[in-house]
Amino acid sequence: MRETYYLVTGLVSAAIAYVSGKLGILMPVLGILILLMVLDYITGMLASKQEAVMHPNDPNYGWSSKKGFNGIVKKVAILAIIIVAITLDYALAVIAPQLGFSPMQVPVIGLLTTSWFLLNEMLSIIENAGRMGADVPHWLSRYIAALKSKIDDEAEPLSNPEAVMEHDKTE
Repeated sequence: MRETYYLVTGLVSAAIAYVSGKLGILMPVLGILILLMVLDYITGMLASKQEAVMHPNDPNYGWSSKKGFNGIVKKVAILAIIIVAITLDYALAVIAPQLGFSPMQVPVIGLLTTSWFLLNEMLSIIENAGRMGADVPHWLSRYIAALKSKIDDEAEPLSNPEAVMEHDKTE
């Protein structure tokens, strides 16, 4: 039994080390995102329970398995989008030299996408805390929303791949 535990622990550690080596700076950001996703799900359930207590006869409030399932599906969809962004970074890194421009040194698309969803989870947690009755500083929500908007602004040139290629050729 103990040998099996050590084997599984070693294999999991090796897999995490391998993925971490491949993802680089993206790995800790992904780890934080997954932690925030779990926290968002828990705070969402608690907020729904709190609302059910405050509105006992209103079926619009409270936790339901349908809402919970939809929340999990949404989290899986977010992770799928991030995988697509990471794959796009990889594809660009492999294809860029063949197209005549230098590849980006940092996985920008995956990092921006993951960071955007990380900020989205933060906003959701703050919203859930407010639903539970916590006194949330308004400036905190505005600051996180401003950061999210900044990522959108920074990523805008990425929506035009030809402009990125032209920019790389001029450098």
